[in-house]
Amino acid sequence: MIIQICVGSSCYLKGSAEIVKLLEEKVSNGYSDKITLAGSFCLGKCNRIGVTVKVGDEIYTGITPTNFENFWVDKIEKKFT
Repeated sequence: MIIQICVGSSCYLKGSAEIVKLLEEKVSNGYSDKITLAGSFCLGKCNRIGVTVKVGDEIYTGITPTNFENFWVDKIEKKFT
């Protein structure tokens, strides 16, 4: 599975570097053979709050450090259980 994190100027200002760090931590804990992380410039779904992340063919907006854990469990981890 490929996960793309928007690192365009808008998402960068909204904390994409922190979301990348959180994803790297999760992937390194048993998912490195299943998930590839990639940076992406604008995914075309800018949101006023948080970062845009593409998981496979699905785009999610508004990802923040606060809601990251729920995003990980509901949108990524569930695909492997």
